[in-house]
Amino acid sequence: MAAGIFSTIKSPFSLFDNSLFIIRWRKRTFVTTSQTMMFSIERRDGSTSARAGMLRTAHGDIPTPVFMPVGTGATVKGVLHRDLKSEINAPVILANTYHLYLRPGTEIISSAGGLHRFMAWDRAVLTDSGGYQVFSLAANRKLTEEGAIFRSHIDGSKHLFSPEKVIEIQRTIGADIVMAFDECAPWPCDHAYALKSMELTHRWLDRCVTQMNASGPLYGAEQMLFPIVQGAVYKDLRRISAEKSAEKGQPGNAIGGLSVGEPAGVMYEMIEVVNEILPDDKPRYLMGVGTPANILEAIARGVDMFDCVMPSRNGRNGMLFTRDGIINIRNQRWASDFSPVDAGAGSEISRTYSKAYLRHLVMSGEMLGAQISTIHNLSFYLSLVREARERILDGTFGTWKEETVRRISERA
Repeated sequence: MAAGIFSTIKSPFSLFDNSLFIIRWRKRTFVTTSQTMMFSIERRDGSTSARAGMLRTAHGDIPTPVFMPVGTGATVKGVLHRDLKSEINAPVILANTYHLYLRPGTEIISSAGGLHRFMAWDRAVLTDSGGYQVFSLAANRKLTEEGAIFRSHIDGSKHLFSPEKVIEIQRTIGADIVMAFDECAPWPCDHAYALKSMELTHRWLDRCVTQMNASGPLYGAEQMLFPIVQGAVYKDLRRISAEKSAEKGQPGNAIGGLSVGEPAGVMYEMIEVVNEILPDDKPRYLMGVGTPANILEAIARGVDMFDCVMPSRNGRNGMLFTRDGIINIRNQRWASDFSPVDAGAGSEISRTYSKAYLRHLVMSGEMLGAQISTIHNLSFYLSLVREARERILDGTFGTWKEETVRRISERA
């Protein structure tokens, strides 16, 4: 470390360069070694567009396809980090810029040395830019060219999220993967609205990239920016947006604005359109999707990364995803079923507790019921994408996917 000798680098950091890079943190300057963030494809499936890859980050390697548990406010609800690692084995989790900005605030996170230290999590973190929350949770929001003006859902205080501010917040959070600020168009919306929304998202993307290039990471670990493809359910707009995202040359790309109410078949069409254009050698992240069947179908269409609140939120309400189909544990039929929640699951918790016991906990409102259900569902999702990866590697993904989608979509 040598203070006062080097100046801040203003150009983008190369993700494929092992050379030294220099960052300025507050009034001090650091020289550190690049962590060489990169994505490599290990094998492609012969019958679909599925691929098995490896995404390297400063906080560990992420085998893909991967599902990222949602830890919106620096916590995956009801799950200890010990269980995130041992039972669920999540290499990366998602946190949210909007929620962390409002509470506990960036000053607290910065004082802790970044989100990883604040929440005692030493694996990778991806942060959603907060755009979806601004447009869905915040009251009295107003869109301008500058950004989104909104009132906090917590105390009604007024705030502005500009592309520059959102990048600064995510720099302060210290996420390994940060998302560009975008507007998620509602469904349904007409073509004119979707076009206007997409063009605003593209102008904001330009500013996000500029801000990323003009700043540096604060805690000695590289960060990568993912643009977000928008365009609602219109193929022409999706193509334009995918081309815009691709030309920015960022280390990965996201597909947003899907699974917001449109039919699953339409979602799959949009994925196919977009993935024909997005760079093949970079990870593709489908935001906010979805059911286990949705995830397998998207993997077959070339998607690498996923997140969704469904396994945790639905688990807390008694819906369990298993190898034999979907269970509503509240149903009376499980009251005296002493078989394991999922006998073939990889999670010890899923194999240990019976359906009858879990139903008792859920019906009684016991916290342990929500905890077991959440851990089970997240473990199921992570096990599912790991098995998909194994099937891609051994060349059997196509036939396995068809049978698995049928089996896990049934009501047990």
